[in-house]
Order: sequence, then structure tokens, then C-alpha cells
Amino acid sequence: MLALYYSPSCTSCRKAKAWLIEHEIPHIDRNVFTTPLDATELKALLALSENGTEDLISERSKVYKKLNIDFDSLSMKELLSIVQENPSLLRRPIIADDKRLLIGFNEEEIRVFLPRKIKQMEQMEARLKAGL
Repeated sequence: MLALYYSPSCTSCRKAKAWLIEHEIPHIDRNVFTTPLDATELKALLALSENGTEDLISERSKVYKKLNIDFDSLSMKELLSIVQENPSLLRRPIIADDKRLLIGFNEEEIRVFLPRKIKQMEQMEARLKAGL
């Protein structure tokens, strides 16, 4: 099942949620502040990421700047503990299923979560409009 990890005050999160609803994509909404991710969930997201903590941790976060930590030097246990205690460290939105991960909202990149049938229909419609 697709999961949307979000913060209600985040504009990109609201856009991602609206896009998923508009395209009728079943998903689970998860407010990372009211229900922080557990160690297993964080590990799964790290495993899906291309660049590990670099992908998931927001260096623009006030907490990140305040902590002044080299996240790459932390043990996995330390990293998980810090992120669980400080969910604002996570970049948002995070959209993931068991194979794919998207961080942030991008109108083109989020299309990866469209079912294959819908992608094929849209390609067919585009070809018809182009007269091909």
C-alpha cells in the first residue's frame, strides 16, 4: 500500500495529498508529527533511498541546524533515535510503497505511482491528440 508521510502545515504535502486523491490512488496518510515513524519504517525508507540520510534529512530544518550533527557518522541506532525524537528532520512529503520512494512533490515524478493502465491510457490520448 502506498503511504504518504506528511505534515499538515506543509504546502508540498497538501499538493501531494490532493494529487493522490484526484488520481484516485489508494494510500495511507501518516502525519509524522502525531504518529512518528518507528525504527522499522525508517529503515525501510532508508533502504529505498538512493543516498540514505542525505535523501531523508532536511538540512534546512531548524532542528538540523540546532543539533549540528554529522548524520553520516551516526550509528543506525543513534540515527533512528534522533529522527524519532525530531520528526521535523525529515524532508516532506515522503511518498513510498514497497518498491519506490519519492521525497518532495514534483508533478512529473509523482506519476510513477499511477497504475500502468492509466499511464497507457494517457499515452494513447496524447498520441491521438498529436495525430500519431
